[in-house]
Amino acid sequence: MEIYVSNLNFRTKADNLQELFEQYGEVSSANIVTERETGRSRGFGFVEMPDNDQARKAIDALNNTDFEGRTITVNEARPKTDRDDRRGGNRDGGYNKNRY
Repeated sequence: MEIYVSNLNFRTKADNLQELFEQYGEVSSANIVTERETGRSRGFGFVEMPDNDQARKAIDALNNTDFEGRTITVNEARPKTDRDDRRGGNRDGGYNKNRY
């Protein structure tokens, strides 16, 4: 299960996030989302746990708790969506693909 973690301290590292979740089971990966231009943390990240029961226990235990001086929000990540429909452009929500 992929888990979304928000309101992270901007100094939090992926290793610290992984250690936090390993208290509840196996962690496949942990990453912090960063700004492309600066490399600075955007204050949220994702943790992947292969066992759904362990992941749910981690979510229940860690949501709205203090981690590195911030109250984090932890929940199941939503599936990725196609971002083209949010770019604006024509009235049907898309963009003009024949522009050039």
